[in-house]
Amino acid sequence: MSPETLLSEDFPSASVQAVLIMDLTESVRIMHEDQRDTIQRWRRLAEHVRNDVLPPFDGRLVESRGDSMILTFPKPDDAVKSAFAIKRFCTTLNEGMPPQRHFLLRTAIHVGEVFASANEVLGDTINLAARLQSNVAGPGEIVISADVHDYLTPVLDADIEDLGLKDLEREDTHTDDLGNVHLKHVEAPVRAYRIGPPGPRPVIDSGAANKLNMRPTIAVIPFTNRRRASTRNVANDAVNDEALLGEVLADDIISALSPATVLNVVSRLSTTAFSGRTATLDDIGAHLKADYVLSGRFYVYGRHVVLDLELAEVATGQIKWNPPPIKTETEAVVSRTNGVCGHVAGEIVGCIMQHELQRGQAQALPTLENYTLLINAIVRMHRGSPQHFERARQMLQTLTERIPRVALPYAWLAKWHVLRFNRGLSPDAQRESRVALNCTQRALDNDPTCSLALTIDGFVHTNLLKRFDVAEERYAQALEVNPNESLAWLLKGTLHAFKGEGAQAMEHTEQALALSPLDPLRYFYESLAATAAHTAGQYDRAIELAQQSKRTNRIHPSTLRAMTIAQVLSGRIDDAHETVIELLKIEPNITVSGYLKNNPGGTFPIGKVWADALRQAGVPA
Repeated sequence: MSPETLLSEDFPSASVQAVLIMDLTESVRIMHEDQRDTIQRWRRLAEHVRNDVLPPFDGRLVESRGDSMILTFPKPDDAVKSAFAIKRFCTTLNEGMPPQRHFLLRTAIHVGEVFASANEVLGDTINLAARLQSNVAGPGEIVISADVHDYLTPVLDADIEDLGLKDLEREDTHTDDLGNVHLKHVEAPVRAYRIGPPGPRPVIDSGAANKLNMRPTIAVIPFTNRRRASTRNVANDAVNDEALLGEVLADDIISALSPATVLNVVSRLSTTAFSGRTATLDDIGAHLKADYVLSGRFYVYGRHVVLDLELAEVATGQIKWNPPPIKTETEAVVSRTNGVCGHVAGEIVGCIMQHELQRGQAQALPTLENYTLLINAIVRMHRGSPQHFERARQMLQTLTERIPRVALPYAWLAKWHVLRFNRGLSPDAQRESRVALNCTQRALDNDPTCSLALTIDGFVHTNLLKRFDVAEERYAQALEVNPNESLAWLLKGTLHAFKGEGAQAMEHTEQALALSPLDPLRYFYESLAATAAHTAGQYDRAIELAQQSKRTNRIHPSTLRAMTIAQVLSGRIDDAHETVIELLKIEPNITVSGYLKNNPGGTFPIGKVWADALRQAGVPA
């Protein structure tokens, strides 16, 4: 019998699964100290896994050896939830036991193609999970691969820490200067993350919160499909078309609400984190810092969509608005030619503030497929990997060719070219600025009121051309169109930081943070807000923001530069030296003179202060 025939008989089909591998740290010693008790506690753990952990998530116990287990799950986020549940149960098992007898599991999760039989799983996915578990995870730690990370929302699903550039202290494991982990017998390097249980955390300080509370905040949660729950297929990045209608409807309502000067509107990328997720009103309010939440269900029949909505006040839990079912055509929803969402927005503002809303005109992607492509490109362009960054450009270029009359892809492509120069992937600022400005002009030709295009145009004039007067005008125009454009607030604040105007810089960047509490690009917001904070002399706040940004993305040079400057200016020179060691691994060619030349603040007195701080910390002249 040929190997191919044997494989097809033993493993009739491969499937994409999340693999969770865990073992008991120092199991031999613990077993030797009290064999009977160790066996009893392990059996209790195994029984808990089989009876309580696996069934709700369609999980499967593939192997249990007395001090280790292999589990598989259809969905990566369910594997993560199970890991947290198992860790909580170990806490119960450890009650009353001396520390040296505690059950501390080393756990790793990876997702990919798995070949499975009744009692065995094989393949590269298993091998990589096993390497992460044995070589990267420490006692009591849960480590995930980048592929699993892509299915999680930081803070909401897990507290996530990038392990890039960490000293792993393993003979057969090391990290490179890009933060990739190299594992023995694994050809390609991987990104690894340590995770902990989720929970809300403060996103703004009390002073900024008081200012924002002058306007109520509303969050619009993507609507759920009444006929079937929205699910993510781990084998394919594309999301089911019908399920995406809920996100598109919510996105259109957010666009309609955004121009209202009487409301704070939570950004679409933050609210998307709750898509297809069961969450209480209190949970949503706590994570998004919202006073009101608009949620709902929809169902599709034929060429029509019927939408059931409710507006709830978080503090009281009361339903403030619950209209009769709203009916519209599916094609009109996809192409954004329906008037339903504008009507809904007007009703919401009238309910909350008792006056009418003027709906801003917004260009939108005409198909669900394009919407998915755009979201993937935005996420990929902000990752550290050059491969992901280049893939984002290809996606955005495809969109500009496929839908040349839509503004958003051109706006994001313009930002891609600015980031290309900022990351040192292109030495030619003039070329990148020409291409980027051409993109923003194409976007504004398509939609003169596109706040994102106006914002990115300001970004180009700030970072590449250093035309601060033009940049400031663009940010003002963007915020006039959309007072809740969080990126405009962020970059406007950063512009003030470059000019040494600390108070304004901090005010605007804190506003941006408050409007994007669960944004996938949160680390970028925190990094620039750290620069604003140290410009304002708020060094502790700057270091706090930089540390938060670093937890999510450990290889973002701007974060480490901001942290270094704040540490030097606050007298923490030793800490600054340590931070520069990390910075030089990521940005080995950085010099003080080069920093002064390329940094937009280099022509202002504050830029000289920053450059001198980097010099004191050990950055080469």
